[in-house]
Parts: sequence; structure tokens; C-alpha cells
Amino acid sequence: MTQSEPDSRFLRLLPWSDADGKTALLSTDGTETYLSRLADRVEEQQIETAAIALKLTRPMVEDDAHITVSELRWAARRLIESLKELLVIAESRGQRIPPYAQAHEGSGGLPGDG
Repeated sequence: MTQSEPDSRFLRLLPWSDADGKTALLSTDGTETYLSRLADRVEEQQIETAAIALKLTRPMVEDDAHITVSELRWAARRLIESLKELLVIAESRGQRIPPYAQAHEGSGGLPGDG
């Protein structure tokens, strides 16, 4: 890593993309910033929107539902959009989970191992 390259441990995947549709990253030292709080709020809204989409679309796919093809497409688009956003959130949060501490030598790292 050179002086100009940010430490990848402190790159946060943001829940939006840039104007060209490319992944947006926030370089931070791990502390809370205005932009990180904004990203947290956007993630919260995306999770809430996904929950609403699920609640609204679940009855549309029941066996006794009578919906049109265009309504089913609308439901599928909303669910795909929500899933895409939730996967970005999961990836971002997964990248911020600190690695496990090294297990003691001879131990598998789980209770009862070793």
C-alpha cells in the first residue's frame, strides 16, 4: 500500500452509486462522520422499504390471488430492487465486521474444540 492509497479496512461501501452507476465508497478512519450517518439513515430507509414491499407483494403471489401480468411485474420489480439494495447493505456491513481474534494454537476456536 502506498501513501496515496486508502487503507481498505476503512473503505465503506455506500448504499448508493455515483452518477455513472459505479460503486460508491467512503474512505474513513472508522469514526462516525456526517456521510457515514447519512449512509446509515439511507440503509434504514431501504430496509424499511423492503419490508413494506414484502408486505404488499406477499398477497399478490398467493394461490387465490387474481392479479394481472403487469401487477405481477410491478411486484417482481419492487422485490428485485429491494433485494439488490439489501445485498449491498449486507456486503457493506459484512466488510465492517472485525476479523475474529486468532484462536489458541491447537484449538478450533469453538467451545469444546481442542
